[in-house]
Amino acid sequence: MLHPSYTDLIDAVNSGVEEGEEPVVQSRYSIVIATARRARQLIGGEDPMIHAPRDKKPLSVAVEELYEQKVKILSEDDSEEEDPEEA
Repeated sequence: MLHPSYTDLIDAVNSGVEEGEEPVVQSRYSIVIATARRARQLIGGEDPMIHAPRDKKPLSVAVEELYEQKVKILSEDDSEEEDPEEA
């Protein structure tokens, strides 16, 4: 079994959303895409935002970072407003 579960991850990612706003993540697909992107960043050389042993796989680190809210997932609207130089 996956720990944390998809529903736990979705709840953790959406915990910062104020009442009445649309949740950033609404499906398992969104969680899978976000963790895969973060894992690719870690493989590419970025430092983990959590303390993780060197033998821990990048995908496991990415899941933990999402669960501990160290990584923020931007909605499509937010990413379009982001300055291209910062991306």
